[in-house]
Amino acid sequence: MLARTTPAAQVRLAGPGDAAALARLVDGAAEATPFHRAEWIEAVEAATGHRAVTLLAERDGVPTAALPLHAVHSPLFGRALVSTGFSVGGGLLGDAADAGALYRAATELAVRLNCPSIELRGGPMPTGEGWHVKRDSHAGFVAPLAGDDEAQLLAVPRKQRAEVRKGLAHGMEVRVGRGAGDRAMHHAVYAESVRNLGTPVFPRALFEAVMDRFGEDADILTVLHEGQPVASVLSLYHRGAVMPYWGGGVLAARALRANDVMYYALMCHARRRGCDRFDFGRSKVDTGAYHFKRNWGFTPEPLGYAQWTADGAAPRDVNPLSPRYRARIALWQKLPLRVANVLGPWIARGLA
Repeated sequence: MLARTTPAAQVRLAGPGDAAALARLVDGAAEATPFHRAEWIEAVEAATGHRAVTLLAERDGVPTAALPLHAVHSPLFGRALVSTGFSVGGGLLGDAADAGALYRAATELAVRLNCPSIELRGGPMPTGEGWHVKRDSHAGFVAPLAGDDEAQLLAVPRKQRAEVRKGLAHGMEVRVGRGAGDRAMHHAVYAESVRNLGTPVFPRALFEAVMDRFGEDADILTVLHEGQPVASVLSLYHRGAVMPYWGGGVLAARALRANDVMYYALMCHARRRGCDRFDFGRSKVDTGAYHFKRNWGFTPEPLGYAQWTADGAAPRDVNPLSPRYRARIALWQKLPLRVANVLGPWIARGLA
C-alpha cells in the first residue's frame, strides 16, 4: 500500500474574504500574541499608512498557516516587511510545516514591493540564504499574578518591594480608564518620557487606533501626584495576560517612585479583571529595562528574531542603542517638548 503524501502548501495574499479564516488561525494558535490580531494589524495600517499584507498558506483550499506583515516605508530608515509593525511579537502562525513556503513567498513579496529586508519577531525561525537569526539579543518576561494585593507585593523581591512601598507612602492617586481624558494624560506623560530618553514619540493616532480597535482589551492606568499625572501606561489584554506596552513617567516620577507604583497597581488591577499572568514584554539583553524587569523577579526568556536581506543590502538599523544614533539621542534629549512632539511622530513612523 502506497503511503499518502501531504499536498504541498499553496501560498497567496489574503483578502477581505479571509478575515474569518485568519481569526480562526489566531484563535487556534497557542503562540498567538496581541500583535497577530486583526485589531493590531488594522490599527497600525490606519494610523501610519504602512500597508498590511498577510500571506496565507492553504492545503486543499483549507488555510493552514499565515504570516502577517506590514510594509514599512521611511525616508530615514528605509523600507522593510515587518511581522508585525510597532510590535514586540509576530511571525508565522499555524502549521510550522508551511514555514518554508511562506518564507519563500515573503522574500518574493519583498522584492516586488521594493523592500530590501524582512524582519520576523517570533514564530518558527527560517533557515537558508539571506536569513540571519538572533536568539540572544532580546528576552521576554512573563510571570504569574498573585492571589491578592498583599501577596502580589510580597511576590516582589525585597529591594524592589521597598521601592514600591516608598512610592505608596506618597499617597498618589491611581486612575484606570479608556476615555479622552485618560488618553490625553497618557500621551502627555509618554511623550515627555521618551523625549527624556532621546527617542521620538509615536504618532498619537497609533495610540488612538489601538485603543479604539481593542476596545475592552486595552486600557490606560495613570498615577497622579497632587492632581498631576506623573506616570501612565497603555496596556493590552490577551488570553488572561496583561501587557503594559507603552508606559513612562515624567522627571518627577523617579523621586516619587511613580513607575514602581504604576506597575504594582497594574498587577492588582489586572488580577481583579481576571488576568493570571503579567507579560512585561521584551527588552534588549543587558539594558536598563532588562535589569529593571529582573529586579521585579521576572526571569528572562530568550526570544528568536530573524532578518532577511536582499543581495547586497545592509540590514535596517532601527536600534536606538546603535552607536550611530548616540549623538542624535543626546541632541533629542535637549529639544523643547513642543518641538519634539511635532517632529517625533514623523520620524517614529519609520521605527516600526
